Parts: sequence; C-alpha cells; structure tokens
Amino acid sequence: DLEKEQLKTLKKVVRRFENGLPLKDLAQIIEILNLCAEKINEQEAFTEPLCELIKLCGLPFQKKKLSDEVSYSVAVSKSIAQLGYLMRVPSSQVRIQICKCVVSFYNTELPRKLLSGYQPTSANYKIQMAELGGLAETLVLSLALVENRLTEKLWVLKALQHLSSSGVNCRLMMKARAASRLCLYLNDVDPSGQLVFRSSEILWNLLENTSKEEVVNQISSLECVHALKEVFVDHLMRGFRHYDRQLRNDLLVIATLVAENPAAPMIESGFAKLLIVLATFTEVKIPSPLVKGLKLTYSYEDFELKKLLFNVIGVLSKDPRAIQLLRENDVMPALLYYVKPNQKPGFHDWSAAQYEELQLHAIAILASVAPLLVDKYLSCQANTLLLVFLEWCIGQDPFLGQGNSFHGTGGRGNKLAQMRYSLRVLRSVVSLYDDAVNLNLFDQGAISQLLDILKYSANKSKEKEDAILLEIQADILFLLSALCENDLHRKELFSYEGVDILMPFVQMDPKKLYSGLGHNCLFFSALDCLWSCVIGCNIAEDYFLEKQGIFLLLDLLALKQRNLCNIILGILVEFCGNPKTTSHISIWRGEKEQTAAKLLVELWRQEELELGVKRDRCGRIVDMKKPIASRFQKQQEVIPMPANCPSFAIVEISENIRAKIYSLLCKLGFENLPGLSAKDFVTLAIIQRYIDFKVGEVWNELCAELKEEFRPVTSDEEALKVISEVSEDTGRMVAALQTELLGSQHNQEIQEEEKTYTKIQAVHKQREMANKSWENFLTRTSNYEALKKAKRLQEKSIEASRSKSKSQNGAFHSTDIKGLTTTV
Repeated sequence: DLEKEQLKTLKKVVRRFENGLPLKDLAQIIEILNLCAEKINEQEAFTEPLCELIKLCGLPFQKKKLSDEVSYSVAVSKSIAQLGYLMRVPSSQVRIQICKCVVSFYNTELPRKLLSGYQPTSANYKIQMAELGGLAETLVLSLALVENRLTEKLWVLKALQHLSSSGVNCRLMMKARAASRLCLYLNDVDPSGQLVFRSSEILWNLLENTSKEEVVNQISSLECVHALKEVFVDHLMRGFRHYDRQLRNDLLVIATLVAENPAAPMIESGFAKLLIVLATFTEVKIPSPLVKGLKLTYSYEDFELKKLLFNVIGVLSKDPRAIQLLRENDVMPALLYYVKPNQKPGFHDWSAAQYEELQLHAIAILASVAPLLVDKYLSCQANTLLLVFLEWCIGQDPFLGQGNSFHGTGGRGNKLAQMRYSLRVLRSVVSLYDDAVNLNLFDQGAISQLLDILKYSANKSKEKEDAILLEIQADILFLLSALCENDLHRKELFSYEGVDILMPFVQMDPKKLYSGLGHNCLFFSALDCLWSCVIGCNIAEDYFLEKQGIFLLLDLLALKQRNLCNIILGILVEFCGNPKTTSHISIWRGEKEQTAAKLLVELWRQEELELGVKRDRCGRIVDMKKPIASRFQKQQEVIPMPANCPSFAIVEISENIRAKIYSLLCKLGFENLPGLSAKDFVTLAIIQRYIDFKVGEVWNELCAELKEEFRPVTSDEEALKVISEVSEDTGRMVAALQTELLGSQHNQEIQEEEKTYTKIQAVHKQREMANKSWENFLTRTSNYEALKKAKRLQEKSIEASRSKSKSQNGAFHSTDIKGLTTTV
C-alpha cells in the first residue's frame, strides 16, 4: 500500500510540473529522483515515474525573477550533475532517458504552457549549468557501464556529441580520457554505422576545442592505433556510399594527426606501411596483398583521399624510422610519375584541375622525400625528369594552369606553380651538397638551363613582380651557387652570361628589401651567387669589374645598413685577391666625394659605437689593457675551455665587421689614403694595429684561464707578464700617436686661423685706403684752396721725378693741358 501511495504521489508531481520545473523546486525534485533510483533496485515499478521525472528535467526550467538564474546557479549545476550520476542505475530505459534529457538541452523550443507568474530561463542556461556541474566528464566515465550495450552506448555518444560542441565540456571530457575511450570503441560491432560516425565527430570536436597534442597523445597507444587502422580499412574496402567515403577520409585525417606524433606506433601497427602502399599503388602498378581488390574511382571523395595519402607520406618522411618503408614501397617512382608535362585528360580520368592539384601536391611532397632517398632519386633519373619538366615550363606549350589549390597559388594561366615546386625539389637535393647529385645535374647542362629559366623569370618580373617569381629566382640563384662553389670549370661556364644576368639583381633598389614580397631573400641569394659563382674565377671577376660591379657594391655599402655590411665587406675582401680590384676601390667616390677609405673608417666607428667600445670624445683609446674590447666582452667571466674550443676573443671576430674592414684596408694600404680627416686618422691608427690588439686579447684570456686552473711557474709567469706589457705598450703607443695627430691638427688649425686673420687685416687696410682717397677727392672738389694745394703738390712730385741731367736736344713735354678746367 505504501508503495502504491508513493507511485501515486510521483504521478501527481509529474502532472503538476508537466510544463517545466521551477528553479526553486529543482533541488527537491533531484532528491526525489535519487530516492526513486534507490527503489528501482527493489521495485521495477519506479522505473516509469523515474523516467517521467527525468523527462521533466529536459524541459526548459522556469524562473519567477530575472535574478533567479544567478541565485540558483549552484543548486542547478549540482542538480544537473546528479543526472549524470543516475547513469549508475542498472536500467536501460533510465539511461536512455537521461541521454535524451541531455540532448533536449540543445532544443530551443519554448514550453507550450507556463506556470502562473513564471517565465522560461534563457536558451543556453541549461548548457552553461551542465558545464558548471561537469556533466560531460560523468557521461564519459559512464561509457564503462554501457560497454556491451550498443543502444545505450549510442545514446551516450549522441549526448556527448552535443556536449562536445563546447570547449569547457571538451576539457572535462579529456580529463576522463575521452579520446582514448572513444578510439578503442571504433572497431566495435555496429550495423547502423552510428558508432563510428558519432565517435569520430566527438574526436573532431575534441581536436578543435582542446589541445591537439593532448588528444593525439591519448590516441597514440598501440591499441588505439590498431583500432583506428581496422575501422579505416573496413570503410576503405567495404564502404561504397558517399557517406562512407567521407567518414573514411575523416578517419584518415585523424590518423595523419597521430602519425605526426613521433611516439605513435604507426610503423609497429603496420598502419604506416598500409598508408604508403595506398598512396602509391595506382602509380607504380605493383600488386600488394594489402590493397588486393581495391579500386579507387574518380569521385571527389577519392580525389580527397589521394591528396590525404600524399600528405601522410610528407608526415611520415619526418620520422627516420619510416625511411626504409618509403624506400621499399616505391614512393620515389610514384611521386616522379607526376613530373611530366600535363596531358589532356581522358574520359575516365581526373579532370585537368584535379590532375594539376595532384601533380603539384606530389612534387611538393617529393621535395621532402628526395633528400632522404638520394640513391632512389638518382636511380630513377629524377634530375633528368625535373630538367625536362622545367624546359616544358618555359616552353611554348599552350597549357595554362588552373591555380585552384593551395599549391597552385599564383599559377593561374601559366606554369609558374609547376616551375616553383620543381625548383624546390632540386633545391632540397642540391642543398645536401652530395657530389653525385650535383655532378649528375652539371653533366646534363643544368647551369645553362638554370640561367635560361632565370632570364625567363626576370623578364616575367618586369611585367608583374610577385612573391612566387621572386622565390623562383632566389631558388635558381641558390642552385647556381651550390653547383659552382669550389669548381673553377663550372664558374667559367657561368662567367659571361651569368654575370650579365646577375647584375640587375645586385643593382636592386634597397627600398625594395622591405617590401615583404621576398626581395630581401632574392638580394641575399644574388650576393651568395656572386660569392660562389664569380669569386675565384679570373674570367668572371674581370668581367664583373668591367661591368663596374665593385662600384655597385660600394654604393650598397655606403647605405650603412647593418644586414648588408657584413656580406658586402666579405665579398670585397675576397675580390681583393684580384690585383685590379684595389684600383677600382680607390677610384670610387660616394656622396660629397666620399672615398672608400673614409667610408670604411666611418663603418668602423659605427660598429665600435654599437659594440660599446670605450673611446674618448676625440676617438682615442681609453683602456690600454683592452683597447678594442666590447662592453659584452668585458662582462664575460673567465671560463677555462679545451684547446679545440675557440675563446670569446676569437669568436668575436666573426660576430662583427671589424676584421673585414681591417683586411680590406690592409689590401688598400694604410699610407696615402685620400679624403681622410684628422679624426679619421685617429681611428685609422687603431685599425692599423687591430691584429696586435687581438693577439693581446687572446694572451689576456690565456693568462686568466691559467690563473683559474693553476699557478704558472716563475719563468712562465714572467713571460706572461712581459707579453701583457707588450700589449699595453702598443695601446699606449697608439694613444700617443693619436694625441700627436690631434696636436698636429690643432697646430694646423691655428696656422690656418692666423692666415685667415692676416687676410682679414689686408682687406680692412685696403678699405681704409679707399675711404681716405674718396675723402681727398671730395675735399678737392668742394674747396678751391685745397685743389690748388693738391695741384702744387702734383707739380712738385712731377718735377722731383724728372732726371737731373737735361739732354741738349731733348724735347720738353708739359704736364698741363691748356684750357682744361676739370678738378681731377
């Protein structure tokens, strides 16, 4: 009787709240739910009312005041969490109803009828409370309870699928190792196919909303990878519907992410070999039991599968353990299959756009694989195929690229995309500096062909300059550098035509270096090519000098851009091995008739300023013990190092441009350098003794290291002291010379100042005489008596100037002009 009364009461409660539960009563309803759950173990009659009450929890909750949602948030979140805990009830009907209730959280329909004075809560309120209560984590843990019950498991997965749309829920699910659990269930028997679909959907949401690395780590166990492999193979071999193929591709993407994890047992499970065989079996036509009976169509899903398989090869190529698999399963010939001119597609074939996308993808992957399989690369004559393909790229074939895919960027209406990725393959293998590969390329005339392509791309750049063309040109310059470096014969082949093509790149407007298109990379590739292909070959060097190349380099150096100075100075030092170079450097003049020597001295001062080297205001040495040490160098503590490890004083040489400036001035000579001021000569005195100061630094380091390790014997200590004093004496001598130079300059300035004052005095005296002459003139014209006096003085002066001995027959000339009335 008591049981009947309780059931009757429960039905009344259900009837009363059939349109929704008020927030204030929710906690009591949950208590009733828990009591019913306990009763079910004894009386199954409570199952139906329990399900009805759970169903009520799926309806929108109702609030009396706007603040109720916040006020009852803690109680509501705990109540919703209790729903998850009810999954412990051993009743299929109850569990399914709980899942339906959770799914209904995402139903935004309003209740048909409300309690008097109540209004529904906001649409996302239940979802937020579920996040707060940790419902998702509980449901993931409940999967263990329904492991062998397919229907219940599918409902739990459906609920989790909805919950996984939230980042908060996904993080809660990951705490319960949701990714690992779901992956292990993938291969369970399910005629409906919903198990794989919902599990993969949840996995995708976990990957998008949480840490991808954490998800991948959870599904990287051998059991998970094996389950993933089995379900993928099942959909690959038996899936024939559009839906099956899409799901197969989704599973392959997840497998690719797992393959990116080095710890994943892709090779041990056999999954890696299967994927490699799948990627290559249509091209190499070698039968394999792994793909027996498999036939791919030309549908869009199979097209996507093909691209994904190529991508897997790229991922596996990063794993050293997979290299042997790539070698054994003919990956190289399969990828090289696409290195051929595009042909018109047949009736049963990929479309032109699809084939182009596969071709570009395959060549892009080849750039990753080729350096790993050099022996296969050479045996398949890949260099020949690539050079023939590049010849087609610049030929007159009417083919025009579609440019639809990621790899086809910039390739619409041309063959630039094909050229770009083919050059990337060559770059990847040439950068190995493998003699066999480079010799094979050279023997096939690669240098002249690369110069032709460079000329072609340079002409294209004149029409329209874009990032792809600049990348192509930079890659070609790198290839030429790698092929010609340390080989005189190849440099001679490059010389005339190569220098002509190279000059416009060296003449590039420096403002373009910051355009963001890739001019910066192109310019430095050109300088690298100049260093590798021209320097060391007299023919090429002389032709570069004839083209005024040294002047161009000095013009660039005069910009004083830090990123340019180092490499340009290095090139100039190398060029000075040619005796004609120094005269070109000496002739050069920059702005305001700046000479090369003055430019080098200014660069030295700029470098020392950045390094924090101590100098007084006149540029003289301040620290006699460490005259050229940088601020950072002085801060370094003494660390005893093995003899084969360079000390900081040695390492520092390569980290700034001072050694190169010193080398260049040594080639030019330190005497009779034009265009230098006294300040420049002060700096030049330091530069001239740079090597002595550097030797002194090394000795100082040696002394300090010896003192750290042990005390030298007396004779050695005295020798070290003498050596240290020599270094200091050199510093003092240079400082004295600098003072003398500044004194001479000061005396010269005083002498010039005196000369200037003398000139000024002469000018003033001349002005005074002119003024006095003018005053006399005015007096004569305005005073008759003064005029007569002046006349008498004039006559007297004339008379005094006559010779005293008069000639007998000489004519007499009067100094007066009769009848003249002027006063001048």
